[in-house]
Amino acid sequence: MLEKRSNEAELMDDLSLSNEDMRKTLEELEVINNWLGGHKVVLNALNKLTRKKAHLPQPLHIADIGCGGGDTLLHIARWARRKGIRVRLTGIDANDYIVQYARERCAGVPEISFEQHDVFSDAFAQQPYDITICSLFCHHFTDEQLIYMFQQLHRQSQLAVIINDLHRHWFAYYSIKYITAVFSRSPLVRNDAALSVWRAFKKREIISLLQQAKVANYSLRWMWAFRWQVLMQK
Repeated sequence: MLEKRSNEAELMDDLSLSNEDMRKTLEELEVINNWLGGHKVVLNALNKLTRKKAHLPQPLHIADIGCGGGDTLLHIARWARRKGIRVRLTGIDANDYIVQYARERCAGVPEISFEQHDVFSDAFAQQPYDITICSLFCHHFTDEQLIYMFQQLHRQSQLAVIINDLHRHWFAYYSIKYITAVFSRSPLVRNDAALSVWRAFKKREIISLLQQAKVANYSLRWMWAFRWQVLMQK
């Protein structure tokens, strides 16, 4: 069943969603990410990239692609303050409702702003960043789309691209399926959580995608809980 990536669409892929179910979904996804340590994958990569602070752009412009409710950016803002690093944080999402929710969620954090973009649009392709992040975003797309996206983000990013996504594994699949069936109140989470794992990646698949995108300088690391950390550097 899990040998190949599923091509079944997730409910959250519907960009017109804008109701209370979506709000519940964003709130639950933040809890799941915090509980399973998903933000550590991104912060670990940022620590690697910023060891030599004297050579960083001022401010360091970081974009979270497919930002959802903005919880990753909130963690990055707190991390940057602890490290004494000046940052400009931009959240990108194609769903207008999600962008508005994220703005409310992150109000009062001046480093963070949000923009609505289609990542495959010419307008987005012209936006320059120092670091781009795709956190639980890549599994929403086909292999062909990902090859294009990797190439595009690599061109746009002056320093690096960070990918945090799921490892397609039977234990991860059945664990999240059981947990969300018991505890989730969001129909979207109950449907999409296990499907996200099924749409995710084996190690060999990520390597193949990077090779087809002609990304030469990268590292790939497995991290708990069933996450892949990909770091593409210039």
